[in-house]
Amino acid sequence: MCVAEQAPYLRIVADLRRRISAGELRPGDRVPSTRSLVREWGVAMATAAKALSALGEQGWVRAVPGSGTVVAERTPQKPPLGRDRLVRAAIALADAEGRGALSMRRLAAELGVGPMALYRHVPDKEELIRLMADTAFGAESLPEPGPAEWRPRLDLAARAQWRAYRRHPWLAPVMLHSLVRPPVVASGLRLVDWSLRALSGTALPRRTKLQVLMTLNGWVGGLAVSHAFEVEAEQDTGITGSQRLEADMALLIGHLESGRFPALAEVITGLTDVDLDEAFEFGLRRQLDGIGVLLAEHA
Repeated sequence: MCVAEQAPYLRIVADLRRRISAGELRPGDRVPSTRSLVREWGVAMATAAKALSALGEQGWVRAVPGSGTVVAERTPQKPPLGRDRLVRAAIALADAEGRGALSMRRLAAELGVGPMALYRHVPDKEELIRLMADTAFGAESLPEPGPAEWRPRLDLAARAQWRAYRRHPWLAPVMLHSLVRPPVVASGLRLVDWSLRALSGTALPRRTKLQVLMTLNGWVGGLAVSHAFEVEAEQDTGITGSQRLEADMALLIGHLESGRFPALAEVITGLTDVDLDEAFEFGLRRQLDGIGVLLAEHA
């Protein structure tokens, strides 16, 4: 990967690491401040701060109260490359820049190794993405044995999925590219098994139990995929969803004032942006209410 393809903060990180390694900046020397980096690189203040934060996390620099950020006494030793480090680096990259930024070549550059070094730990990108999904989903804890009643148990399961999807916007498109033939991910299977135990004491047929879970998980995933597409669009274009809505506002108002959509105009006039978490809370209650009606019919 050429330097020009890197994110701006990564170019700053690479340059400062080079200067430290070459001895241009020695232990205890002050590194350029965020304002200096803004002037030198023509980036936003947040980008400059992100570069210094990344260097601190990697052990190259440290903050000294009253003195600013200085070169650490020792340059860091990179931990050996292993599958866990590789997967976590891939997750961090996808979280920050989206699925489109994730490639084996780009990941190798992030880790400071040659691309072929990655293939000693994963056979291909498809398996890497499976491992990423397994790790991201597996980070969500489920209590054991967990609630005995079906409603609090399914409520916890839905929230675990929602948290994972919100933390990792790329995850929902990976897990939900097929609702009837989802990817085989161990932590996903664990969640489904844990959820199905909520229905184990009911009179629902086996097929119906599975359909209940597919419906609930599909609804959670549908909201999450919508959020994922919005995040990806912002990562690709730099334009936020609010900015897109603002640009389309005149067109929207024109349609609403035309009289062709009276029901929509009545409910939407004066409303601010819809909150996705609020929509999740409302919809989850309705989903669980519907499951309750189904269980009552089979009691």
